[in-house]
Amino acid sequence: MLRLYDYSLLLTYTVNYHHSTWVCCQLGAREHYAIPRALHQAGQLKTLITDTWINHYHLLNWFPQPFFTNLRQRYHPELNHAKIKSFNQSQIAWELAQKNQHIYDWELIIARNDWWQDKVLEILKKSNLPDKKVTLFAYSYAALKLFRYAKKREWNIILGQIDPGVIEEKKIFKEAQKHKNLQKQISTAPHYYWTDWRQECTLADRIIVNSHWSSQALQQIGISSDKLKIIPLAYQSSDIALKFNRTYPSQFSAQRPLKVLFLGQVIIRKGIAAILEAIDLLSNKAIEFWFVGKIEVELPKKAKKNSRIKWVGSVSRNKTSLYYQQSDVFLFPTHSDGFGLTQLEAQSWKLPLITSQFCGEVVKDRINGLILPNITGKAIAEALIFCLNNPQQLSNFSHNSTEILSHYSLNKLAQELNTLNINKY
Repeated sequence: MLRLYDYSLLLTYTVNYHHSTWVCCQLGAREHYAIPRALHQAGQLKTLITDTWINHYHLLNWFPQPFFTNLRQRYHPELNHAKIKSFNQSQIAWELAQKNQHIYDWELIIARNDWWQDKVLEILKKSNLPDKKVTLFAYSYAALKLFRYAKKREWNIILGQIDPGVIEEKKIFKEAQKHKNLQKQISTAPHYYWTDWRQECTLADRIIVNSHWSSQALQQIGISSDKLKIIPLAYQSSDIALKFNRTYPSQFSAQRPLKVLFLGQVIIRKGIAAILEAIDLLSNKAIEFWFVGKIEVELPKKAKKNSRIKWVGSVSRNKTSLYYQQSDVFLFPTHSDGFGLTQLEAQSWKLPLITSQFCGEVVKDRINGLILPNITGKAIAEALIFCLNNPQQLSNFSHNSTEILSHYSLNKLAQELNTLNINKY
């Protein structure tokens, strides 16, 4: 469950509109550091506090290849001139200790979130931030201790909700029961995980969600819509992606099949069961499927042997661009995602999308892709047949992606964050 390892992002900032001070406390490289980058670009970032920050000096002297490959992503050049504090050595030592003690899954996730909050609190307690007129922003599941501290300081409190919460877990558990041939059991969070999260929601003055689906899910458990603010994720295209020119053949054939890309964890939540059903329905069509990501289900033998399916497995982030470039359409039939950043990554490479209704509103139906009416093999098959028979329409979808992507810029993110000023005092 990739979303559970998307480590939490924490922010603090003053709410004076003309003189905002933001202290970003981010665990992991979530969203490629989009929020601190947006704030730094707007001149509002005072400090970024993060668990691990690997600049070029550390990279050359501490982490030679092939060790600590993932840590090489804990950096962004746009923050070179920002004030940054990190816990490199203690964080790495802590992670190694958990591994040596064979602590994994939910126990590890919860322990990491607790450890991280304690480290952040040490910094906040030593800071000279004033009482009142400060806003603390923290991402869900690693915020409760911070919110309790903020409440004592009479700060404003904003929660960034990374997913649809407990409603998502219930939805996916129900879906997994239908496909025990693919996944015999699904890991669910302990009860107190959700109890703590509900306390976070209660303490928060406002809750940021990234999609209408997440907003609906939180309202289902009784959270008022007045407390919720929808702010989509942000994404900045690379120069190479901006210059990329995507072309389509006049028609697809056995020699030049329609190339469908699925990029992400191969799990029930992401719609793998429906995709496999669609592949069976499309057995005589000129369509090729590429699955890029960790496989966490038991694949049927016929799927493993199918020559039209390429099971690539996990790849590093800097290699995903190759698959975006080589594909014709991006398939994202997720049963539940707070947003799905891969949609924006695909759009940056002018790649048309086929998505469900349970993620961010990146797709404008029949403009830059297709929205599935439901997540079934039949619905996916029909969408892919449309693409197969209409390469010119795919070209139009691709062309429209540039305008769509402009709505998800760092400038737009900074503007949306500024609308969260709370006139409490």
